[in-house]
Formats: sequence, C-alpha cells, structure tokens
Amino acid sequence: MSATVRPRRTCLAVPGSSTKMLAKAAGMAVDEVFLDLEDSVAVGEKAQARKNVIQALEEQDFGDKTVVVRVNAVDTHFCYRDLVEVVEAAGQHIDCIMVPKVQEPGQLEFVDHMLRMIEQQVGIEHRIGLEAQIEDAEGLTNIDDIAICSERLETLILGPGDMSAALGMPSTTLGERSDTYPGDIWHHVLMRILVAARAAGLQAIDGPYARIKDDAGLREVAGMAKAMGYDGKWVLHPAQVDIVNDVFSPTQEEFDHATDLLAAYEKATGADARGAVMFGDVMIDEASRKMAEVIAGRGQAAGMTHS
Repeated sequence: MSATVRPRRTCLAVPGSSTKMLAKAAGMAVDEVFLDLEDSVAVGEKAQARKNVIQALEEQDFGDKTVVVRVNAVDTHFCYRDLVEVVEAAGQHIDCIMVPKVQEPGQLEFVDHMLRMIEQQVGIEHRIGLEAQIEDAEGLTNIDDIAICSERLETLILGPGDMSAALGMPSTTLGERSDTYPGDIWHHVLMRILVAARAAGLQAIDGPYARIKDDAGLREVAGMAKAMGYDGKWVLHPAQVDIVNDVFSPTQEEFDHATDLLAAYEKATGADARGAVMFGDVMIDEASRKMAEVIAGRGQAAGMTHS
C-alpha cells in the first residue's frame, strides 16, 4: 500500500467541546491538528461538539497543517452521526478521519465505505484519509491485517491510555514509563505498531505524554520514539509543541550531511556509474541513500534548507 505521506512531527489534540481551544488551534506551530469528538468530549456534549468542529472547519484557516477529526469508536452509537454530520457539512476541509480503538479491519472498512458514500453524495473532490489508533490487545494482535485493509489509511497511532488499561499496566498517567521495569515497558507495543506500519507503507505516531510540565520527561520519551523510527508524537498542550518539534526534526548538521550524501550518491550512480563510493571516510551505497532520505525528508517537512 502506498499511503499519502504528510508531516506529522507534532499532532495536537483539540477537544471539540472547547470553542476556546478550537479557536487557538489554527495558530499553533504544529504539523497536524486533530479536532476531537471522542475521549475529551463528555457524553452529554457530543452533539454540540460536532457543531463546534463544523464551525471551526468552516471558519478557520489551518494553512498547510494536516487537519483531522477524531470520531467516536465504531462500536459506539456516536460514530455514524460524527461521520454523516461533520463530513457532509465540512468534509472539503478535512484531510483525514481518525478512528479510535480499532480492533479489527472491518471497523476501518466501515468508515472507508461511509466516507466513499459521503464524498460521492456531497461532491468532495479529494479522498479523505484515515488514521487508526491501536489501543488494546485485540487491535495489536490484528495489526497486520488492519494496516492493509484500506487504501485510505495513512498512519497507525499508539493509544497509551486504553492500552495500559487493556494490558493491566499499573499506571494512571498517559505515556509514562515505569521505574520498576528493567527496560521500556512500551518497547514491544511501539515496535509492533512500527513494523506493521512500515510493512504497509504507513506512518507511525507515538501517543501523548500527560505530564504537561515535565519537559525533561517529554523530551526523553519523544527521543525514544524517534530513535525507534517513529514519525511524530501527539501533544496535549501548547507547552509541549516546541520540544516535540525539536526532537523529531534533524539538526542542521544532520540535514546538511544527509543532503550532501544524497547528492554524492546520485553523482556516483549517475555520471560515474558506480554502485558505491567513499563519502568522507565512509563507504556509502544504496542502503546509505535510503537512510539519508529519511533524515532529509524529515528536514524538508520541517522547512529546513541546506546551509
């Protein structure tokens, strides 16, 4: 599957029930904004949240941000109204629909078909993408099938809160690590999501870190996700944005090195007709090109230019 690739270093969660936060979202320096109709919205506020989100989509200019709406889970009675009301009214302003608590492919297939019919009915000219949150053991077990079930799918996302509860982890703080476990308690879950995403040509996004004032902790967990190969991370508060953007962006030195390596390899395989070449004191080949493309691509997504 070849999915649409968008910058997603920082994915800002915005409660659909908060008109104040919806109004501020467009001005935030994030790659993605997702307007939430699910966990951050109380049951009695679901209907009003839909209206708030529609108004925000119609009235605000989100620029080049990826604009996403998180609907309620498919196994709730809120989901179909989320799709019909919001996408019919403002689908032309939506890049993706985020589906939470995905446990098996049929749930995404349902949303895929709903979007197809709405797009045809109201004349939405672009294809709306999908993002899938993996939040329990069943979803993780079925993740390979989930990852290839829809051509709309662009990302797989860890939902740490529900996953913690589903696995019985003794934690009440989203995204935190354990000091008593000899290693990273999230390593297997994160790697399982990452491998499935990459096998299907998708992006992988780490979930949120709820300790808003713990800058060092945020930088640490974001750095671990980046080191594994993740494309970005959720942010819950404006105070987290700069840190996560910084972590998931290469340094200028790293970006320059990658772009120089790509240029050298292009010359070697083109004009010089060689498959490998020395770049400084390092031998580079096709594998080196692929690694450099990852870094260069992230730098370009961050708006970086060669110095």
